[in-house]
Amino acid sequence: MAGFTVGDDDFLLDGRPVRLLSGAVHYFRVHEEQWDHRLAMVRAMGLNCVETYVPWNLHEPEPGRYRDVGALGRFLDAVAAAGLWAIVRPGPYICAEWENGGLPHWLTGPLGRRVRTEDAAYLVHVERWFRALLPQVVERQIDRGGPVVLVQAENEYGSYGSDRGYLRYVADLLAACGVTVPLFTADGPEDHMLTGGSIPGVLATANFGSGAREAFEVLRRHRPRGPLMCMEFWCGWFDHWGDGPAARDADDAAAALAEILECGASVNVYMAHGGTSFGGWAGANRSGPLHDGPLEPTVTSYDYDAPIDEAGLPTAKFWAFRSVLAAYAEGGRPLPDVPPPPARLAAPVRAAVSRWAPLPEVLDALGSAEWEGPVPPTFEELGVDRGLVRYRLRLPGPRQPYPLSVSGLRDRAVVYVDGVRAGVLDAEEAVLAEPVAGPAEVELWVESLGRVNYGPRLAESKGITGGVRHERQYVHGVRARGLRLDAFTAEAVEKVPFAHLAGDRESGAGEPGLYRAVVEVADGAAGDAALELPGWARGFVWVNGFCLGRYWSVGPQKSLFVPGPVLREGTNDVWVLELEGAGAAFDVRLA
Repeated sequence: MAGFTVGDDDFLLDGRPVRLLSGAVHYFRVHEEQWDHRLAMVRAMGLNCVETYVPWNLHEPEPGRYRDVGALGRFLDAVAAAGLWAIVRPGPYICAEWENGGLPHWLTGPLGRRVRTEDAAYLVHVERWFRALLPQVVERQIDRGGPVVLVQAENEYGSYGSDRGYLRYVADLLAACGVTVPLFTADGPEDHMLTGGSIPGVLATANFGSGAREAFEVLRRHRPRGPLMCMEFWCGWFDHWGDGPAARDADDAAAALAEILECGASVNVYMAHGGTSFGGWAGANRSGPLHDGPLEPTVTSYDYDAPIDEAGLPTAKFWAFRSVLAAYAEGGRPLPDVPPPPARLAAPVRAAVSRWAPLPEVLDALGSAEWEGPVPPTFEELGVDRGLVRYRLRLPGPRQPYPLSVSGLRDRAVVYVDGVRAGVLDAEEAVLAEPVAGPAEVELWVESLGRVNYGPRLAESKGITGGVRHERQYVHGVRARGLRLDAFTAEAVEKVPFAHLAGDRESGAGEPGLYRAVVEVADGAAGDAALELPGWARGFVWVNGFCLGRYWSVGPQKSLFVPGPVLREGTNDVWVLELEGAGAAFDVRLA
């Protein structure tokens, strides 16, 4: 079997210098039936390796209960079949613009800032997770005939902390679990990041989007020997809800890639193909230079302005990168042909929105048991990872109209007073526009817009993390129920008491709730599609039980990607969970 090692200047395969030309493809952001196509596109671009993260929270929704951990192994088998090497980044923390940076909500809820340190209560869960996950990586290492050549120890730790004992623990745990290929760390090319995030005996790599020569000079100050590698060459960027779309000129990105390769370095194009954060798994960031400002939730699409777009199609950046990479093809061989594109929906179709259930009835059918206590519980205390929570409070009276405020709100609340919508709150310290008199029944439907995935506010809780006040007085006595996205299964949705919408759509149309529609696809016409929701405000969409993710009229994302394997010829069931209330006329269409 082949041996992959780290030399003084190069990566070595059985003692022969090799250069890793890698591209990031997250198996969890691509429908499994489309993995082979995306990997063929990676090869056609001129790459010889694929990198992927592993999201812990996706695979361990509750302590000790695992969900499709074998997906990673199946992806690595597909990588091998495509003739590519693999780099695996198992975390425990991954960032990746993914919910909570990949850390489970049930872990960060009670531990908070104790995660990503040598805290024993954290490490016991890390060890259990790694021992469940890593066997499928170990058996697919290159020295056992598999594709895996490198494994990362943690991720961008120098951007977060300085507990190098923790980094050493993670590296030692990987080795104890059987990882024998070289380990690496990856950090920004800055002194404080490299000193905080790298440890002796583990290859240090750098992440950046331009200025390769300067970046590698900084890396060389810390590591005089060893192969140079840009582990994340940021060829594009991600989008936040409410901002303009991110874009990078193809020629500019190709020139930056060429500079990396001219330095004799290896590279991992981040992202080669971004895909989609299906299932409401998109994370969020905090604005500002120190990443501690207002929340910036990330859109569902992870297109990333990558060379292979969200639907798997080549972009101008693809052809520019292919031109640069062709000069580095092993043996000067021509690059593989670009594979044909996946099938596309043959013609636009419109969904017939015919049934609706108001949000309280959806909660009654699919929500968790009601919690009661003096102060509002967090999402974590209610076991809610993705979704929303209804908080109900009784404002005593008689009393004058006073401001009603919420402290520690994360992230967005639609407020009702005595059953009448009174406003939307979207700041951590928020005050309802109009004063409220007592007595009154107050409901706050709070939605998490994604847990922070990067920076010092990682691991913060969601929901009402402070309290509700009337004037200066806390309102005590709270009932709360969670509505998790995972509760929306085909079997469960059948229990929702839907009513038929009136022909004029006056009954139910535009109200928050769960809408049901049917899409008819002709024989032989199924394929990838874009689902558009003109007139709708904000919520989530499922097609045939598959959650496409969040939509939001604020943009910049205007449609949701529907993988062809999700659609079927004939009748397709569409659910739209509208959380804020749409206009009187709305539509659902696939194109």
